[in-house]
Order: sequence, then C-alpha cells, then structure tokens
Amino acid sequence: MNLFHAVMRPAHVRMWKSGAFRARNLLRFAEIEADGGRDLVRAAEKTRDPILRRLFIFHAKDEHHHADLFRRRGAAIAGAAKLGAHGRRGVEWLTPGERGFDDLRIDDETDAFLLAFLHLSEKSAAADFAFYRDVMQADPATRAVFEEVLGDETFHMNYTLAQLKRVAPQRSARLLWRARLGRLWKAYLRLALGVAGLFSGVALTLLYLLIIPPFALLAKAAERREPVGWRTPARPDPDAMKRQY
Repeated sequence: MNLFHAVMRPAHVRMWKSGAFRARNLLRFAEIEADGGRDLVRAAEKTRDPILRRLFIFHAKDEHHHADLFRRRGAAIAGAAKLGAHGRRGVEWLTPGERGFDDLRIDDETDAFLLAFLHLSEKSAAADFAFYRDVMQADPATRAVFEEVLGDETFHMNYTLAQLKRVAPQRSARLLWRARLGRLWKAYLRLALGVAGLFSGVALTLLYLLIIPPFALLAKAAERREPVGWRTPARPDPDAMKRQY
C-alpha cells in the first residue's frame, strides 16, 4: 500500500459503502477498460512485431472482459438499489483505477514507448485495484470482480516490462522515465482540475449565500419605493416612437 492509499483508506472505506458511489465508479471503470481495449486493437494494427501484435490482441480481449465485469456489477448495484449511477460527479480523481493509454496518440509513438507507458499504467492499476479490493469487505461480489481483474493486471504489468526489455534493451530505463514523467504531468492536471472544481463549488456557494441576498433585499426595497401604476413623463420625448428602445 502506497502513502496515498494509506492516507485515503478511511475516506475510501466510507465512500465505497455508498451504493451510488460504487455503481458510478464501476461503470466508469467499464468505460475506461473498453476504451483501453480499443486503443490496444489500434496498437496491434500499427505494430510490425508479430509477438507484440499477438500480445496486444490478447490484452485487448482482457480489457473488454474487464469492461463487461465492471459494467454488469455496476448495473446490478444500481438496479438493486434503484440508483441513478450517473448522478453527482467530481471525485473521480480520488478513484483513478486504470487509465490505459491515457489519451496518448498511439499512431505517433513507437512500440517501445507504448510498452513503457502501458507497463506503468498496469502497475498503477494493479495497486489501485488491490486497494479497492481490500476496502470491499462489505461487498463480496464487487471484491470478487476486483480480484479477478487484478490477476490479469499483474500479467499485463509483467509482459509489458518483459517485452520492453526485448524490444529496446538499451533504452528501457530512459523510456520508463519518459513515460513516468508524462503520467505525472497528467496526474497533476487531474489533481489540479479536481481541486479547482472543489474550490469553485465552495466559492459559488458562498457567493450565492453571502453576496446575492443583500442585493436582492436592496432590489425589493427599491421596488417598494416605486409608485404603482402608469406615470406620465415630465417631458415627453418626441422621438420615442422612432426608436426600438
């Protein structure tokens, strides 16, 4: 368990007890896994390495299977409790899960870099899913889904590293650092957006509660001072009927 997981464990235990939170995140994981599977199919089409082509296709099948597992479990939770699984959002950055190629331009990168990026993604996903499995004590069915997915993620993490060392033995360490820096930058952007969303929500709430009411009271007071009915202007404007306003 890393430091982030250790610090966030009490909060995650409370959050994952919510049926709506579980359903929403499982369905989000399903979308990410399915998107990663499509990216892997594209990577298999692009590569000229027959070994990587076979492994990418096998990996893509696993991702689509994971998407099906998460989708069925999320739908079952939402249906059993009659929940709206697409309700309030805003804390996705606290439950990242797997991010696959993470909006990487597959056609612009080499096989070696894709392997480095995938290895780090699968390694991060394995740690996250192991953490979610451990906090699912009250939901054995969801725990079993994470357990099954976790076994595949461990294989994906190992094969991508082994293939990276085969494809680029002299550059594997440098490529891993390059991929790691890219993932750190994207993680920073997600964190910044999440924190900005929280602060903007607090600021708008304070604006609504503290700033708008005084102006509303002043408007009502001004309305009470206005005479009722039609008033004839003191000096009629002869051009009034020639203008729109």
